[in-house]
Parts: sequence; C-alpha cells; structure tokens
Amino acid sequence: MRALFVGGTVDNSELDLDGAQPPANYPPDTGGGRQRYRLHHVGRNDDTIVYAVYAPPELADNEVQRIVGERDYARRFGTGPGAGRA
Repeated sequence: MRALFVGGTVDNSELDLDGAQPPANYPPDTGGGRQRYRLHHVGRNDDTIVYAVYAPPELADNEVQRIVGERDYARRFGTGPGAGRA
C-alpha cells in the first residue's frame, strides 16, 4: 500500500507501507506524544487498501479533500469513487 502525504513538511511525498491496515498516525510513534500526520482517508480496490492519505492534524478536512481531488489519487490508483474516510 502507498502512503500519500498532504500538507506539512513532506507535502506531496509518498512511501510504501507494509501490512494490511495503515497506522492511524504516521509515524506511528514520534516519541514526543504529538501526532505529525493522521490518517485521513483510504482508497480501496474491492477489500484491499491500495493507498492511505495522511495529513497534519491541524489541516482542515475540506482542504485535504480539495487537495486529494486535485491530485486525483482515486483515478491514479484505480479506486474510483469508492475511496473513503479512514
């Protein structure tokens, strides 16, 4: 599965994640107790998660949705309109 980042210092970055479920926060453990990125939504093909969108906690949901739409992740990963919230 691919992790896609919206906003923050790593905006528009990507990396591969292992496992069937993406972590709720990335990185999963910062050591400082503050989330850097939270899972915003996932894109699925059937029951398989193919990408996970992460955004800083302070970034508004509608702004994340706008950026995700502009980047057209659903089309890129072939998930269509079925991509949904985490």
